[in-house]
Amino acid sequence: MDCAPIPYRKTAFVCVHARADGRVACGNPGRGGPEVLAALKDGVKAAGLQGRVRVARSGCLDLCEQGPNVFLHPDNEWFSGVTPANALALLKKLTE
Repeated sequence: MDCAPIPYRKTAFVCVHARADGRVACGNPGRGGPEVLAALKDGVKAAGLQGRVRVARSGCLDLCEQGPNVFLHPDNEWFSGVTPANALALLKKLTE
């Protein structure tokens, strides 16, 4: 096992977990998780932040009813009820 420096300044983990049994989940159709992920990825690319900011898909973050959820690392900030329209505000936080 090798230990290396963290390759990104910041990472946004976006829940895209979906459930087939009908229970609420961030990635279920109409909930918005995948759309939030796409908006953040597009924003990082448009702002030229590749290599500094990573947007990663996440499995369930356990606050499904409040989602879509996004966790920013290393800032330890959690956002619930995120929409694609919030992507710009989250990108600002990722560049602070």
